[in-house]
Amino acid sequence: MSLTSAATLATLDRTGPRRITDLAAVEGVTQPAMTALVRGMEESGLVERRGDASDKRVTLVCLTESGASYVRTRRKAGVHAFERLIGELTGDEVEALVAALPALKHLAELESQDREGPKQ
Repeated sequence: MSLTSAATLATLDRTGPRRITDLAAVEGVTQPAMTALVRGMEESGLVERRGDASDKRVTLVCLTESGASYVRTRRKAGVHAFERLIGELTGDEVEALVAALPALKHLAELESQDREGPKQ
């Protein structure tokens, strides 16, 4: 799976259903590229398209249960990889990581806000 596909699934997991144009903007790709990417993920059973109850002209891309399961599995694998690597650090290095956690959390929040774009 491409990084853009994985990032798109994570965005849908974090923010809920989105328009293809919104996903394209968040992921930094063109609308045609996102349409092709969504089509592939749809064929794989990771996402589905649904109508928007508030606007019948709009189609939203939604995670399926398989897509949500994929995101959870990737996150768990990442956590386990970090646990293993952190276990190889010295005590001083672990303390430095703990001290950096507030700044890292803030960076993640800023990145998330940037990826989600302006609130509507």
